[in-house]
Amino acid sequence: MMDRITWNPGQMNGQPCIRGMRLTVRRVVSAVAAYPDRAELFRNYPDLDEEDVRQALEFAAANLGDEVSEMSAA
Repeated sequence: MMDRITWNPGQMNGQPCIRGMRLTVRRVVSAVAAYPDRAELFRNYPDLDEEDVRQALEFAAANLGDEVSEMSAA
């Protein structure tokens, strides 16, 4: 269950957010990549908790397709 992921068309252009805050799932996933040390992540984002991060990652994974696309070598 993802009870911390919220949508509001009038907030953040309708992007999925964490608990109605102006903090998008995308930003949380980016922050996890930028701050691999969770203690540092939570210092920089004090309104987040571990369950928020878990649900953001689960939501992102659930919304990625498994289809393969061709990419040309540079």
